[in-house]
Amino acid sequence: MEGTQEIIKVIPINYYLIFCTILFCIGVLGVLVKRNALVIFMSIEMMLNSVNLLLVAFSVYRGDPSGQIFVFFVMVVAAAEVAVGLAILVMTYRTTHSIDVNLLTRLKG
Repeated sequence: MEGTQEIIKVIPINYYLIFCTILFCIGVLGVLVKRNALVIFMSIEMMLNSVNLLLVAFSVYRGDPSGQIFVFFVMVVAAAEVAVGLAILVMTYRTTHSIDVNLLTRLKG
């Protein structure tokens, strides 16, 4: 574990900030541009994982494990979100025979 922390501290924190910002922006663009529900879910997961990576990087740089513990809880919530989201997606596919989010307006009652 000590070797991993030394490797992470060799890379400047600015590189982590830039990398996580790029990942987060790609995720935002995926949510805003794509119409496929699976791609939207993957983009949301990419945004969550970019924030998790940044939390771990700050946690290691500060020497405080609380950020890594917080990442664990964020991943648990993200797993629950994916399970519920995929269940909704399956039910939507059974109704409309498509996973295009533009077709969801037909579900209004």
